[in-house]
Amino acid sequence: MIVKESGAARLLRARAQMESGAIITPGLVRPAIAESWRRCLAKGLDPRRPPAADRLSAAALERARAEHHAVRGIACAEMPGLHRQLGNNAYILAFAAPDGVLLDTIIADGNRAEIESFGIAAGTLWGEAQCGTNALGTAIASSQRIDVRGPEHFFADHNRLSCVTAPIFGPDRRLAGVLDASCAAAAYAPQARAVLTLAAAQIEASLFRLMHPGERILVLHGRQEFLTTAYAGMLSLDAADRVTAANEQARFMLAGLPEPAGSPLAALFAPALGMRTGMSGTMQDRTGRVFHARIEGGPPEKLVHPAPKAAAKAEARRDAVAEDPAVRAALDIVGRAALRGLPVLIRGETGTGKEVVARFAHRASGRKGRFVAVNCAAIPPDLLAAELFGHAEGAYTGARRGGAKGLAVEADGGTLFLDEIADLPAGVQAALLRFLDDFQVRQVGGTASRVVDTLLLAATNADLKNAVAAGRFRADLYYRLAITEITLPRLAARTDFAALARFLLAEIAPGMLLTDAVIARLAAHDWPGNIRELRNVLTRLSLAGRIDEAAATALLPQSQISVPQTGSALRDSQMQQVAAAMRAAAGNVSAAARSLGVSRNTIYRALRGEMA
Repeated sequence: MIVKESGAARLLRARAQMESGAIITPGLVRPAIAESWRRCLAKGLDPRRPPAADRLSAAALERARAEHHAVRGIACAEMPGLHRQLGNNAYILAFAAPDGVLLDTIIADGNRAEIESFGIAAGTLWGEAQCGTNALGTAIASSQRIDVRGPEHFFADHNRLSCVTAPIFGPDRRLAGVLDASCAAAAYAPQARAVLTLAAAQIEASLFRLMHPGERILVLHGRQEFLTTAYAGMLSLDAADRVTAANEQARFMLAGLPEPAGSPLAALFAPALGMRTGMSGTMQDRTGRVFHARIEGGPPEKLVHPAPKAAAKAEARRDAVAEDPAVRAALDIVGRAALRGLPVLIRGETGTGKEVVARFAHRASGRKGRFVAVNCAAIPPDLLAAELFGHAEGAYTGARRGGAKGLAVEADGGTLFLDEIADLPAGVQAALLRFLDDFQVRQVGGTASRVVDTLLLAATNADLKNAVAAGRFRADLYYRLAITEITLPRLAARTDFAALARFLLAEIAPGMLLTDAVIARLAAHDWPGNIRELRNVLTRLSLAGRIDEAAATALLPQSQISVPQTGSALRDSQMQQVAAAMRAAAGNVSAAARSLGVSRNTIYRALRGEMA
């Protein structure tokens, strides 16, 4: 009787051959794993003796994050929702740079100690040279999706893990990053690979749009319903209708035609569609294949959101510049979620522009109804439910005669924006959760209900995960609100400070200008109040009729003067000397320059992080 050898037995036999240095019998293990094992052995790695974990310092990790800020911003916005899809308690989700450095991780608190014992933490290096065969490192080495399960790992210490990865490629076809999901070997679920692959495709689509600002993008697919998905082909077009870049889906769809990037559009398609933003229809390529197509993008416009009242218009214009990659990525995700009617949770410190993003989402959704904003912290807790969902006449002492329909009904056909969501009392949290189940509005003290079509947006400057852990916020409500979650960066961390400051001043005092010297002085401030504080400072400066360094210095606390870290010990030391001189000179650039014996331009460069 012939007994067929199981897959697990074949794998263990292959592993024994590998560990003994023997030639691995073909067919015992997947070819990609066998190739990786051979690479590891060629590097001199011992499968029974893993090297010590290689981990970056905190400063080096921040520099790595800054180097990959564009794709990282998109990935971090996608990761919370992706982690929930995978199963919060089973998987650790990680995003890594192309060299294998883990930039960010999401771990369920209950699994944190066990997972981090493997060295899966931000700042660790997971290339094959450091960690042997592993999904992340092997995906980088082979430039392909791969999963590595249990004993397929090169080092025996990792055999309790199962991991799946999806590489992310930029428009230039080079590796931009890697998504990795790891779990205990017994908890591995095959569908994780499909979930991760789709998320990587979505990140690639967002990165494509981000890397081609100001250009029209031709989106195409053989089926119309796929135009709004990550499976659509994308071609960026310059002013002369020449293709400047194409994603892999577009290359696949146009197989048999010239390489899209660099080709005139006419070489790929028969004339059919006027190339104006917002146009949609069908296009026929030069082989006769027909595609549904849409034109989006175009020259960048300020993210200004018109509102019917002057006050609302001013608020909608605030923080209208979005040249910072993290902000652009967040807006792209918010816009796509709003178009699909998905709830969005907007996180960020006070003054970072959360309501502006909410107004952007309302406009991106195409809804014709009202944008209704509610500050949950400004309404007495015992009245909040009645304000949100309305109340019947006589429902409580002080109730309005005739009752009230409620803000959720006022937002029917539009958007309901709940700011300071962390301040919702427990009873209102339960009512909001019921509302999200079926979007039925149930008045306080009433018996009838009404279904509304409302886009729900929420914002907070608090850590809702900590609030959930502390029992102050319902976990089920958090997960319903955070189907799409984005975090806005602090003003001091944004790369578009100069553009933002000049835009705000143009709104506050048209005709007044900010010189580079004043911009440098303002940029040196830490801005704890973020954009709101910057707007206030610019307003006060504008009242004098002229803005100069002395006036800016007088308004800003001197203790806040700082300079960026560069990663070079010598340059960092020099730049800290500049910061100290600026503090000693009360922010006077000329005096600081004289005390150091350098030019004013040297001071400005240091404050901008550009010191040679």
